[in-house]
Amino acid sequence: MDLHTVTDYTVARDRVDLVTEPGTAFVGGGTWLFSEPQPHLTRLLDLTGLGWPALTADDDGIEIAATCTVEQIAALSDSGMWTAAPLFRQCASALLASWKIWKRATVGGNLCLSFPAGAMISLVAALDGTVLIWSPDGTDRRMPLADFVTGSAANALGAGEVLRSIHIPVRSLEARTAFRKIALSPLGRSGAVVIGRRDRDGTFVLTVTAATDRPYALRFDRIPGPGELGNTLRERIPVPAYLTDAHGAADWRRAVTAVLAGEICEELS
Repeated sequence: MDLHTVTDYTVARDRVDLVTEPGTAFVGGGTWLFSEPQPHLTRLLDLTGLGWPALTADDDGIEIAATCTVEQIAALSDSGMWTAAPLFRQCASALLASWKIWKRATVGGNLCLSFPAGAMISLVAALDGTVLIWSPDGTDRRMPLADFVTGSAANALGAGEVLRSIHIPVRSLEARTAFRKIALSPLGRSGAVVIGRRDRDGTFVLTVTAATDRPYALRFDRIPGPGELGNTLRERIPVPAYLTDAHGAADWRRAVTAVLAGEICEELS
């Protein structure tokens, strides 16, 4: 879609170029930005000119640039480098986007939109990812993804701040994972995405996304039994956190989350 109110399109080449003013938006892939009118915008600042390497791996894990595409992140499932490798394509496929979108949509864009069904939110939350944020004053800050997304279409970014990258620790990459997704129709938006991760030391993390207004991560010393799992889901995820919209009612989402969580515990036991 043409954005008729935009009169300036600047490609950033250096961090000093990331200067915003009212009416400015950062653009990575632009797949959502150009999908509907943006009458409040007059200027776009393109991040792709910064030349960030899409993926950087070392002994501590992997650093994913905010401009890394969904296609590039999904390809990590073919590497066989880590036990958790299948999860990359599983989550990317939950986006239910065409191959054209996969080639343009970015990991950072998906996180910054902070929509409940953000597939990259599901991925990064499940793997205990942290995000690196560049502030306009030249300082950096890093926080867990579970703290970054604060609600439906809401996050911790301040004015003029840029999501630079996402770090996934090697501990999570070496873990066993189990993935479950449910939707009201075969090609519908995710109604609930539940992911389990069992680390090498036996600790277990269960994340709930899409069903709730923000990511929830439940941590256990071991795989919980049905009673403990049910109690923890009820205690840690408040009833108002479950969404009701065209893609599912809150009571349905709450019920299927419990069912999917039980299946994951059984699979990873």
